Amino acid sequence: MLVDSANISVEVVIVGGGVAGLWLLGRLRAQGRRVLLVETEALGAGQTRFAQGIIHGGTKYTLSGALGKSAQAVAAMPARWRACMEGQGEINLAAVRVLSPHQYLWSTAKVGSRLAGFFASHAMRSRVQPVEGDARPSAMRDPAFRGRIYRLDEPVLDTASLIAALAAPHHAVIFKSEADRLRLRAGGEPEVVLGVADETLHITTKHIVLAAGAGNAQLLAALGETGPAMQRRALHMVLVRGDLPGELFAHCLGASTNPRLTVTSHRDADGGVVWYLGGELAEHGVSRSRDEQIAAAQTELRELLPWLRFDACQWATLRVDRAEPAQPGGGRPDGAFVQTRDSVITAWPTKMALAPVLADAVLARLGTRTPSTDSERTLPLWPKPEYAPLPWQRDAVWS
Repeated sequence: MLVDSANISVEVVIVGGGVAGLWLLGRLRAQGRRVLLVETEALGAGQTRFAQGIIHGGTKYTLSGALGKSAQAVAAMPARWRACMEGQGEINLAAVRVLSPHQYLWSTAKVGSRLAGFFASHAMRSRVQPVEGDARPSAMRDPAFRGRIYRLDEPVLDTASLIAALAAPHHAVIFKSEADRLRLRAGGEPEVVLGVADETLHITTKHIVLAAGAGNAQLLAALGETGPAMQRRALHMVLVRGDLPGELFAHCLGASTNPRLTVTSHRDADGGVVWYLGGELAEHGVSRSRDEQIAAAQTELRELLPWLRFDACQWATLRVDRAEPAQPGGGRPDGAFVQTRDSVITAWPTKMALAPVLADAVLARLGTRTPSTDSERTLPLWPKPEYAPLPWQRDAVWS
């Protein structure tokens, strides 16, 4: 037997071990609340491991020249995350690996793209500075480059080290359950039931927080809830590795309000540089096959960076579903979403950078902490979830 008692009691159970759930776990434990987090796969196995790691400050949402709701929602996030990375914030993220302390906005010579860069630089002047000469990224130092480059005060993080930093201090209260053995009951005395192999654990609680991303829809259905409704916005991301001119963290501006191409750089299992391509390429590529999407990415890079050669590079694609609260017309949500119904709190951060805002909203709904004389020493020994590998570090992705 793994457990001395098949029944325990906590104040809050969080379901979902991505950035949002783990950030909330840290905030709750800092308040002295008795809380458990449950994960049915691996920590970071959902949308987190497919993220580019960008801590947006809203700049890319100002490309029309207006500071809209999306930009306002994330405007304070880079500073808030940086405080945590310096060990001075609400969560200690000093162990997180920073891939780049900033990103770049990069415009082509076309008038529409130059105007987009102009508007972005004026809408958020304190975060956007023009870059010239050798200060440019190595991929854009060729004499043939004719665009404009602006540096953004928005960091890019390694998501694997982020998950590890968030989870490590709370290992004792992170539990695993087989997906088909997880049971939730709301109303009356809420209960969460976990199952691993031939073991079962019953957890009574006051609040259940659903922070499982795409899994929220199934969890709500299992609870008999009809809402909140969830939508999926798909992406078809592209990976390229090989003879690359170093790392690049940049958004290429087009004439629309979304970046034409977003590039972040990561490392494969052998330490080689991988460019991870998103933006409009990934959004418009949803209907393309793998080969068609790779061909589209090659065309984009040849047009935008014609002095570079990618002939000897290896290519792959990843299909990603962004799970979010349903929006009219399927559009992008402006900010983090939290809804409370009885003992169940359903939460979607909508973007990784907004995990702190989501935690704020959940804490406001929980109200005053329930006093507890129990210690964590009374918790049973129970299986722990592993950490999800980053997709570009798996050989299967490249085959």
